[in-house]
Amino acid sequence: MCEFKIIRKNDNRQMLEDIVILSYNENNELELKDVIGMGEILESALILNVNTMNQKCIILENPLIKDFISLINNLSENKSNKSEINRFINKLDKIKSELKS
Repeated sequence: MCEFKIIRKNDNRQMLEDIVILSYNENNELELKDVIGMGEILESALILNVNTMNQKCIILENPLIKDFISLINNLSENKSNKSEINRFINKLDKIKSELKS
């Protein structure tokens, strides 16, 4: 059984270790659990890399990720609508307007 060290790419910090379950729940939150079911729920995170050779998992946290995963899931199931897409675009536009260049 692989037990992963979870590394947060945002700051290259090890968040957790001995994680055996990495999965998204029905709220599109990333659940990380050890062998006895203890762990953490990351509200808006994306798994970037899972390496069984060095037993590391790299994750990225960003407020947009949860909404993006939800949008992609809904699009793939033909459940999305224009208002959901527009809400996501508005969030991107806000970030764009805050950029300096």
